[in-house]
Formats: sequence, C-alpha cells, structure tokens
Amino acid sequence: MTRLRSADMARLGAAGLRARPARAALSALGVAIGIATMVAMLGIAASGQADLLRRLDALGTGLLRAQPGESIGGDKARLPERAVALAARVDGVASASATGELDATVRRTDRIPRVETGGLTVQAADLGLLRTLRGGVRTGAWLNDATARHPAVVLGAVAADRLGITDPGVRVHVGDRWFTVVGVLAPLPLAPEIDRAALVGVPAARAHLGYDGRPTTVYGQAADTAVPAVRALLPRALNPERPSDVAVSRPSDALAARAAAAGTLDGLLLGLGAVALLVGGVGIANTMVVSVLERRREIGLRRALGATRGLVRAQFLTESLLLSALGGVAGLLLGALATAGYALARGWPFALPLPALAGALGATLLVGALAGLYPAVRAARLAPTEALAAS
Repeated sequence: MTRLRSADMARLGAAGLRARPARAALSALGVAIGIATMVAMLGIAASGQADLLRRLDALGTGLLRAQPGESIGGDKARLPERAVALAARVDGVASASATGELDATVRRTDRIPRVETGGLTVQAADLGLLRTLRGGVRTGAWLNDATARHPAVVLGAVAADRLGITDPGVRVHVGDRWFTVVGVLAPLPLAPEIDRAALVGVPAARAHLGYDGRPTTVYGQAADTAVPAVRALLPRALNPERPSDVAVSRPSDALAARAAAAGTLDGLLLGLGAVALLVGGVGIANTMVVSVLERRREIGLRRALGATRGLVRAQFLTESLLLSALGGVAGLLLGALATAGYALARGWPFALPLPALAGALGATLLVGALAGLYPAVRAARLAPTEALAAS
C-alpha cells in the first residue's frame, strides 16, 4: 500500500475525526470563531460603505455651497444681496437659494437664558431653499408668500428634536418675540447646518430680527457633470473683484470621504480576525499532537501492514485540513449571518465582498496545513516496532 486516491485519503482522514467528534468539534470551533470574526468585520464595513454610497447616489453630488471667506485685510468677507440672482446666472446652475444667519436665538420659552442656544441657529431663508436642497417636510408645510411675511418659523430636524417639537402650531421664542412653528423639515444629510436651524422668511427676518438682506450661505444645484465648471465660476460671479473671498465647497464630498474612510479600517479588522484564526490554528495543532500520541499503536499497525511514511504523513495532514475546513465553512456561515443581521438592524444593504470570502477560506486551509505539519511529520517518523510496543 504505497498510494491512495484523494477520495480514499479524505475518507480516511474523516474517519479519524469521527472517532473523536467532541474534540474535533471544539478544535473546529476555534477556527470558526476566527473566520467568523474576519468575515463579519469585513462584511459590516462593506455594508456600511455600501449604505453611504447608496445615500450619496440618492442625494446626488450636484449641490454646491458658497460662503464668504476671510478678506485680504483679515475681516470676514460678505456676500452681496443679489447673491442668489448672480449664482442663478452661472451656466450650469439649475437652481440657487440662500440663507442668512441672524444674531438671534431660538428657545422653547422666553424663560430660558439667551446663552443656552443648544447649538441651534436662526436663519433667514428664501422660498426656493427647500427645492434647491431637494429636501422635504416631515410635518406641516414649508414657508410660502404669506407665512414668510409673518412671525412663522420652520424647524430643521435636529432643531425640532432638541426643542421637543414634533407638530406645527407650537410657539417658540425667536429673538425678542414669539414665532409660530408652521413646519418641521426632514433630515438633510448634505446640509446639516439647516438641520440645526430655525428658518424664517426673509421679509419677517427684515421686519422683526434686523436682517440686512446679505446672505451668509448660497446654495447652488447643478448637474453632476457641470459641478467642476460651476465650482470654478461661482466665486467670480458672486464677487468679481475678489473671487478669493468666496469659499465654495461640495457637501457630498464629506459623504464620499466617509465612504472612502470606511475601507481604511479593513486592514485593522482583518488583523484582529487573523489573531483569532491563529489561536484556532494553535488549537488544531494541539489536537493533532495529542491524536498522534494516542494513536501510536494504530500508526505502528499501519506501518507494519505496508503503509509508507508518506501515507502516514498525508493521513494526519488530511485530518488537519479537514478539521480547519470544517471550522472555516462554519465560520463563513456565522460571519455572513452576523453581517446580515447587523445590516438589517441598521437598514443597510447586505454586502459581503467575495474576495474576502475566498481569502478567509484560503487562510483557513493554510492555517490547517501549518497546524498539521508537525504532528504529521512526527507520526511519520514513528518506527513500527516502537509504535506497536506503546501501551
């Protein structure tokens, strides 16, 4: 008996594992935990990245935000009153709108000190703001020609939550007088400053809050392909004499950066899983060494019946590979289930990179081969007479 077919060798290795099922299961569990850790961590990172990219596709990347920067003299630059009209004239701009930050606070009652702002701002907003931002109203309604002229306010999503307001009709204290809440906006991921703001119409801001008409932020919506050109033209359109005083940003870049950063942790997560897998490999090696010591009479009998050292070595190496493969498959399933459950709980799309699965399975087999190499060599070196004499 100098050669065995691969199928026969696999059956022989499986028989060795079936003889000690509890020990085999515990050894495979160590590998399963390592592989499940690797797959789950990479899968969760990939799912989070897919969710960010999905949100970015839904929101679009055509929104631009222009704000006054620092002037040459060090003072804060200012945008002109006609900033919205000037921005709308730029080729490629589909819609433009603006907000002006006001020196006022929004509070639930007039008994709350002015200094306790809760991180909220009060801003004058033109009627086209919601259309330009492609936002929506959660409850109530957006400002119109009538409400924009009266003490009416629309709250951003965060502002409403911090003020404890869910429905319109409630009054809040803005500046030195009461304003009636007419609407609450849905969250705006590309304009978090609007989420934290109380928005009043421009006419009401002029009449009651001392607004001078100069916006502090201009928003422009353009086609994705036209964004680079529009971004370059906006500063000169808003301030022809000193375009460097206008800072133009693309809010979607923040989400894109977060999506890119999600992949930078893959190496760290993979390393953590590799450590767990290494621990599982040590467990397999320990199991195989004990197995060799317990089965010396079996090894001696096989050698006496004609089995070569190579066959004995191949038998124990096959057992180690089968043990690691069993743990690897179980780990893949556990990792995939953990990823799916986490993604479902967070409302993310399920994403599991196939290269990660292939790499995890390859790492499993490599660990199994390395873990079983020494026990297999040790078993092959046992002399038949010595092995049969063992009690």
